[in-house]
Amino acid sequence: MSEKDWFIDWFNTSYYHILYQNRNESEAKEFIINLMNHLDLDSDSNILDLACGKGRHSKTLNELGFEVLGVDLSENSIREAQKWSSDSLSFEVHDMRYKIANRQFNAIFNLFTSFGYFDTFNENQLVCEAMHEMLEAGGKLVIDFMNVFKVISSLVREEEKKINGINFKISRNHDDSHIFKHIKFTDQGNDFHFTERVQILRLEDFQSLLEPYFIIENVFGSLDLQPFILEKSDRLIIIASRKK
Repeated sequence: MSEKDWFIDWFNTSYYHILYQNRNESEAKEFIINLMNHLDLDSDSNILDLACGKGRHSKTLNELGFEVLGVDLSENSIREAQKWSSDSLSFEVHDMRYKIANRQFNAIFNLFTSFGYFDTFNENQLVCEAMHEMLEAGGKLVIDFMNVFKVISSLVREEEKKINGINFKISRNHDDSHIFKHIKFTDQGNDFHFTERVQILRLEDFQSLLEPYFIIENVFGSLDLQPFILEKSDRLIIIASRKK
């Protein structure tokens, strides 16, 4: 496994799910409802949840009446998500850098900072090309990323979290291109060390990436879709449409 594929290793461990088990489900559901009210998609739209994790957003989208496919590179996450499967909700293991053959969608969602895991700008471009090919003409793209300006300016350098009897020691730093989160812990006498690495992508970087394929329609800065303010916003949420 190459170093850049850190996400395959970490996301497939049970420890990843333990550390992040307390994510706010009601907040995630409210975010999806806000998005769908804004997008006003046709009721028969089919949606791709790209890098869906354990499927919490996919499930909410499906409950709102949409046909949804959730895909993720983590086999463990997809196995967990498949408990929600139905005739109109399905899950598959898939690498977001490549298109899904013979499938077209009315909308693609990439949520909760599930972009920028790679080392190179070219790999981001592969993702954009794949999304463009999978979207129907005029289809909607939603990318929910962190506001890297605020993350870096308020970076919590060190913290500890005790969850399920495991003491996670977390440290953070950044260089010119990535934000790093180092996670160390001991379980059953074994020491573990994982590092999350996400690219520093600003609004202008996304504008450059998306411009060949999409038209950016809105930029929001919070889960309740308030305007994006560089110094204040927690999120960078981009809504775009596929160029015809």
